[in-house]
Amino acid sequence: MKIGAPKEIFKGEARVAMTPDSARQLQKLGHECMIEAGAGLAAGFADAAYEEAGVKVYKTPASLWKAADVIVKVREPNETEAKRLTKDKTLISFFWPAQNEELLELCKSKGATVVAMDMVPRISRAQKMDALSSMANIAGYRAVMEAGNNFDRFFAGQVTAAGKVPPAKVLVVGAGVAGLAAIGAATSLGAITYAFDVRPEVAEQIESMGAEFVFLDFEEETQDGAATGGYAAPSSPEFREKQLEKFRELAPDVDIVITTALIPGRPAPVLWTEDMVKAMKRGSVIVDLAAERGGNCEMTQKDEKIVTENGVTVVGYTDFPSRMASQSSSLYSTNIRHMLTDLTPEKDGTINHNMEDDVIRGATVTHAGEITFPPPPPKVQAIAAQPKKDKPKELTPEEKKAKELAEFRDATKRQVGLLVVGGLLMLLVGAYAPASFMQHFIVFVLSVFVGFQVIWGVAHSLHTPLMAVTNAISSIIILGALLQIGSGSGLVITLAALSVFMAGINIFGGFMVTRRMLAMFQKS
Repeated sequence: MKIGAPKEIFKGEARVAMTPDSARQLQKLGHECMIEAGAGLAAGFADAAYEEAGVKVYKTPASLWKAADVIVKVREPNETEAKRLTKDKTLISFFWPAQNEELLELCKSKGATVVAMDMVPRISRAQKMDALSSMANIAGYRAVMEAGNNFDRFFAGQVTAAGKVPPAKVLVVGAGVAGLAAIGAATSLGAITYAFDVRPEVAEQIESMGAEFVFLDFEEETQDGAATGGYAAPSSPEFREKQLEKFRELAPDVDIVITTALIPGRPAPVLWTEDMVKAMKRGSVIVDLAAERGGNCEMTQKDEKIVTENGVTVVGYTDFPSRMASQSSSLYSTNIRHMLTDLTPEKDGTINHNMEDDVIRGATVTHAGEITFPPPPPKVQAIAAQPKKDKPKELTPEEKKAKELAEFRDATKRQVGLLVVGGLLMLLVGAYAPASFMQHFIVFVLSVFVGFQVIWGVAHSLHTPLMAVTNAISSIIILGALLQIGSGSGLVITLAALSVFMAGINIFGGFMVTRRMLAMFQKS
């Protein structure tokens, strides 16, 4: 199949759907690659680099669309581009079918197959094709860079001869892919980072990246992201009011706010109101990643950067991935390549559009003259947060005391029972064994009992460090074995030798564990 990448005509779009590296990989699948002249220049890929990679360069978009069997793009096609499709052509790009019904009908009338990269289902197997996550990752990182460009202080705190500089305080609202990327970038620059999300189960991810999760004192059960493909569902009015109250509390203290709360196809919720902006310090920065759908900040202006009356900069750019066009193109073209790999299972250059495949079926919006959007739910369940576990019922002090007493009685019964059984067995052995044997046997039983009580009650996580403090016990075992190893029968000598060997392993192991534990506290 001939795969062609035209130049993006959307104003300000610098990305390209095919890079020289991805073209080389596509050629290994048996495909022939072509590109429109100048399509990769804005992303840093010259036509000569494509020619060196074996890609044929076409001078005009019309000739490319006519020659290619598969068109790969970043943005959805406009009306002129869609009219160039035919029933034997396949288009792979972002498409947003829910927002482009007329474009969907036009592609259907042309009989073309359209694969929407924004419709790739969020299941484990499809992560390599998840272009939304790839672009969100870049947007989150770039948002921090834009904030730093407009912030007039250091991110990290410094102590110099000229004075002390406190670290910047960054609040990230929304801990999806973009939010986590922003958290990672802000933390790595040395800022004190706070993060909020309506899904409390992401708190562990946030804290693992060095940020502090902002908790709300709210008892209502929050939503499960499974119903919306891994996104957070809209919250209740009561929860929203509590959320805004928390943000008003934080506004005077934070220096940078990065908002990322957005579900594709829905208006962005307003989370940072005008009074919060007015409460922020002069020189603070707000970067709104949801500006394309109205913005999370009430004062955001789409595709513009404004400075409010109290000196707060509000950045409403919608082209963050395009501002890192080279990196974005590399990741997006890799997503496209993985999609084409699934469409070319035999690696013979022919596309097999298997509508039984969850990923291909989910991403396909038109096929064989029919609209296939919306897709049925995938057979494999989408990646979603685990549902909130039910909290155990809190007991009253009286109930706790009664429970502890019952547990103590049960434990006492078990111990008394074991002691009675052990005593009867000792009497039974003593009735037939000689006195010399019983003396050693009683010492043996008591040793086993003491060892059982000491070791069995230790948590499993402490077994390794416990080895470091059992050398004294092992030394006693070796001394006893050495006293027996030179006397008695062959069986006694064998058992004594085994005792020395096993106790020696424990001693040497204990010293090694002790050495490693001490090394953890030594400076390199």
